[in-house]
Amino acid sequence: MAQAITTITFPEPALLEAVAPLPPGFTAGLGDLRGDREGARAEDLDAVILPYQTGSDWRALGRLPQLKLVQTQTTGYDGIADLVGPDVAIASAAGVHAAATAELAVGLVLASLRGIDQMVRDQNIGFWNSVRRRSLADSRVLLVGVGGIGREIARRLEPFGVDLVRVGRTARGGGAGHVHGADELVALAGRCDVMIVVTPLDEGTHHLVGAEVLAAMPDGALLVNVARGAVVDSAALTAEVLSGRLKAAVDVFVPEPLPAGHPLWHSDDIIISPHVGGNTSAFAPRMVKLLRSQLARLAQGEKPENLVRSGPFA
Repeated sequence: MAQAITTITFPEPALLEAVAPLPPGFTAGLGDLRGDREGARAEDLDAVILPYQTGSDWRALGRLPQLKLVQTQTTGYDGIADLVGPDVAIASAAGVHAAATAELAVGLVLASLRGIDQMVRDQNIGFWNSVRRRSLADSRVLLVGVGGIGREIARRLEPFGVDLVRVGRTARGGGAGHVHGADELVALAGRCDVMIVVTPLDEGTHHLVGAEVLAAMPDGALLVNVARGAVVDSAALTAEVLSGRLKAAVDVFVPEPLPAGHPLWHSDDIIISPHVGGNTSAFAPRMVKLLRSQLARLAQGEKPENLVRSGPFA
């Protein structure tokens, strides 16, 4: 029997209304975790659903004495374990954003390779600039991250006829299903036309794509990051892009938002998207479906899905 949870807080009324009705025995609250709010007191909370967007005072999680479960609305969960005790479980929204983030990753690749960003700039000045550009077809794509989003990206790349090379934490598999280990990244980077980064951020992946990896990439290669900003060494990437040696298309930065006046804002060799990988029309219905499933499992005494730290559900 899994750990009993009966009191849960939602970050906004619309989400609670969409998930309702809750299973019998649950008490739902609304609020920012910093005091008594509608429907449930902070000191009584067993579970918290975090807001999708940043900006809330997540440090308040460490002051909830009954907390047993934190449910994110994001695939990433970096930093949350540092705010709560080791006995608190953490569940991610793995799968909710996979399709949308994969769409953006492939869209950024196509936009950069085919020069769509430059076409828009040319259109604004009425300049007909017909030039030959690299095709995604026949390109060697290095996919760093083989989880749910990585699998969705791989599926979408298949019809384009790319030479896909996958990289995980450790090498495994064989033949067409082979996954290279992260210790091979420098060597593999030297033979890629495009590198797509989608691995989670943790101690092992912080600056995984560092100066050495970026320097190994061929001149004119493209780096696409839809993971977390800190997976890539921002200073090293900035230097490579500003030199004109590498191109980039990036959805995540350190810090976020990218500060006004940052030199990347003025570079024609990068496409900057404002961390919108999962923020599409697909998000809300998929998140509601996951939360309904989570509550049903909890009501039946089962473990939640997507546990990245088991806490009391071990």
